[in-house]
Amino acid sequence: MKMRTPLLKWIIGVAAIWLFTSGLSVGAESGEQSPTRTESSLPDVSEEAALKSVEMLSGYLKTAALNNPELESAFKRWKAALERIPQVTALPDPRFTFAYFFESVETRVGPQRARLALFQTFPWFGTLDLRGEAAMSGANAAKSEYDTLKLKIFYDVKNNFYEYAYLARAVEITRENVELLRFLESVARSRYSVGATPYSDVVKTQVQLGLLEDRLRSLIDMRRPTVAKLAAAMNLPVDTKLPWPPAVPLMRISMADQEILQVLQKLNPQLQRYDYLEARDEAAVELARKEYYPEITFGMEDVVTGSAVLPATPDSGQDAVIGSVTINIPFWWEKRRAAVRESREALAATRKGAESLKNNLFSDVELALFKFRDAQRKIDLYRHALIPKADEALGVTLEAFQAGIRSSLDLIDAEQTLLELELSFLRALADQAQRLAELEMLMGKEIPCEVHCVGLPLNKISPGRQN
Repeated sequence: MKMRTPLLKWIIGVAAIWLFTSGLSVGAESGEQSPTRTESSLPDVSEEAALKSVEMLSGYLKTAALNNPELESAFKRWKAALERIPQVTALPDPRFTFAYFFESVETRVGPQRARLALFQTFPWFGTLDLRGEAAMSGANAAKSEYDTLKLKIFYDVKNNFYEYAYLARAVEITRENVELLRFLESVARSRYSVGATPYSDVVKTQVQLGLLEDRLRSLIDMRRPTVAKLAAAMNLPVDTKLPWPPAVPLMRISMADQEILQVLQKLNPQLQRYDYLEARDEAAVELARKEYYPEITFGMEDVVTGSAVLPATPDSGQDAVIGSVTINIPFWWEKRRAAVRESREALAATRKGAESLKNNLFSDVELALFKFRDAQRKIDLYRHALIPKADEALGVTLEAFQAGIRSSLDLIDAEQTLLELELSFLRALADQAQRLAELEMLMGKEIPCEVHCVGLPLNKISPGRQN
C-alpha cells in the first residue's frame, strides 16, 4: 500500500529510530513490518484527474441519455402529441349521401329515381386555429416533461457519481490510516514487551485499530451498492463493474444568486410546462365560447331523373341540382355556460399550480445555494485552517512522543483527529459538487464554472506524491 505522506514516513522512521536506540527491533519482537510504498489502485489527485473525472462523467451522462427507457417513453409521448396538431386543425370529413327511390316520383321532366348529395361542415371562424394552438401547447408541455425527466436522470447520475468519487478517496485515506495504526500497534507491543509502556496502551491501540478496520470494511462494502445506484441511473445492470472515479473536483461558479433565480424562472422546464398548459387552457376557454356560435354546413344535391313519358317534353330527363346551407342552432345555452365555467376553472387551477411550483422551486434553489456555499466555506476552512492546525498538532505530538513525554495513544488521537478532518474535507467536496448538480437540474441548464482538483493540504495526499 502506498504510504500517503512523507510526514507519516517520518513518523514511522522516528518511531523505528527510537526503538532501535532503546535496543528494540520491531520486526524481531512483534513480527510486524513498517508499511511500504507500493502502487495504489487509485490515481493521484491532480488537475489531470479533474479532467478525467469530467470526461468519465460526460460518458456516463451520454449512456444514461441513450439507454434510459423512461426517457425514451417521454420522447415518444412528445412525438405523439405533435401528431395531434394536423388532426385537430383539419376540417371535418365531407359526407356523401345516396338515396334510391324504390318507387319513382313522376315529374313533368321525367321520373326521379335517385338522389346524390355531398355535404361539408365548417366550424365557426377561428375555431380550427384555436384547436391548433391548444394542441401545440399540449405538445410543448409534453416536451417540457421530457426535458424535466432528462434533467432528473442527469442529476441522479451526477449525484451518484460524486458519491462514488467521495467513497474512492475515503477508502484510500482510511486504508492508509489503518496501515499506520497497525505499525503503531506493533510499536506499542514492542514497548510493552520491555516494560516501556503499560498494557492498557496496547489494548487501547488495538481497540482503535479494530474500529478503524471495521470502518474501512464498511467503506469497501459500500462500493457495491454505490456502483449499483450509479448503474441503475444509467439503466445498466446493477452488477456492472465501474472503475473508481479519479477525483472529486472543486467547482467555482461566477453567477450571482439573483442571476441564477432569473435563469430558473426563464428556463426551468417544469415552469415552462405550466406556461404551455396555461396557453392550452386559455385556448380551451376561447373554444368553449365558440360553442355559442353555429357550425355551417354547405351541400350540393343531384336528383337523378329519367326521360319524360312524352318525348317532346322540354328538359326531358334533366337532373335537378340543389344547393343547401345548414346551420345548427346553439339552443341549450346552459350546457355551453357550464363548458365555459369548466375551462375557466381549469385555467385558474393551472395558474395556481404554476404559482405554487415557482415558490417551491425558488425555495429549493435558495436551500441548494446555501448548501453549495456552505460546502465551499467548509472546504476552505478545512484546507486552510483546521487541517493545517491538526497537522501541526500531530507534529507537536510526534516531537513529544520522541522526547518520551507523550504516549503512542496521544499520537493515535492526533492522527485520528486529522483523519476525521480529512474525511470531512472530502465530504464537503462531494457535497458542493452534488449541490451544483441539483442547481443545474433546477435551472434547466449547465452552470458555467471553473473545475479544479484539490488534494489535502500540506503533506496530505498532495498532487505529485513522491514514491
